Amino acid sequence: MTRLEILKTYKLFIGGQFPRTESGRYYTLKNIKGSTIANICLSSRKDVRNAVQAARKAFGGWSERTAFNRGQILYRIAEMLEGRRDQFIAELQLQGIVKSKAEKEVEIAIDRIVYYAGWCDKYNQVLSSVNPVSSSHFNFSVNEPTGVVGVFAPQNTSLIGLVSLVIPVISGGNSCVILASEVLPLCAITFAEVLHSSDLPGGVVNILTGKNKELADTFSSHMDINAIVYGGDDSTSLKMIKENATSNVKRVVVQQKDWMKPDSQDLYMISDTQELKTTWHPIENIGGSSSSY
Repeated sequence: MTRLEILKTYKLFIGGQFPRTESGRYYTLKNIKGSTIANICLSSRKDVRNAVQAARKAFGGWSERTAFNRGQILYRIAEMLEGRRDQFIAELQLQGIVKSKAEKEVEIAIDRIVYYAGWCDKYNQVLSSVNPVSSSHFNFSVNEPTGVVGVFAPQNTSLIGLVSLVIPVISGGNSCVILASEVLPLCAITFAEVLHSSDLPGGVVNILTGKNKELADTFSSHMDINAIVYGGDDSTSLKMIKENATSNVKRVVVQQKDWMKPDSQDLYMISDTQELKTTWHPIENIGGSSSSY
């Protein structure tokens, strides 16, 4: 008898769990030969709201962790991805990527996570400053996480584009809600399994699948999303996102790069979703010397 293959069920990743979409809808993903390789959840506006709630709940604890600990957790994610390297290569091949390119994409994704893990406890020293002022104060500028960030993954990559946008967001202490590539979605949910088996707290990263044009309005108009990172190439959607972002003055960051190249990883991708906080600290003069209090 011919064995019936058990296809993997690709669900959503919200709050550290793997729920099915509340809408019950899905779309069929086919390979280049036209054969069905998976059924993918079509997320709804309710799924977006649930994911944002989970991200907001997780934000406080994640942003308050030490930068060194965040770096440890990101390095653990890289370790887990390394351990499942063959699975990701196979999924990339299922989506039409030749094996050599699939291997390279997974390797670069792992190295990119390690790169940002190393920056976790260093970026504030580089990007912060002590400012000269003409009064008896110390003046410090430091970076703080923005909050909940909505991420639109690039459509032309399955893994490396998603990793390249998400990891700098969370390395800076933000939580996020991601809309995966509509045409190459497989690696997004498998990457969620990597996150789930690492030390990352539930809700820090939430991953949805579905149609960009259907959900872009909900993402960009949601009042509890503080910033948008857009990795797509649809100028019409981007225009609408920027217009909707004015409702609560969201920052919209557009990232369109060749994610396979080394120069697509950058310290300033962390600062893109940081807020600059300036503190004035008075100086008391005692006996001709300066001391702070």
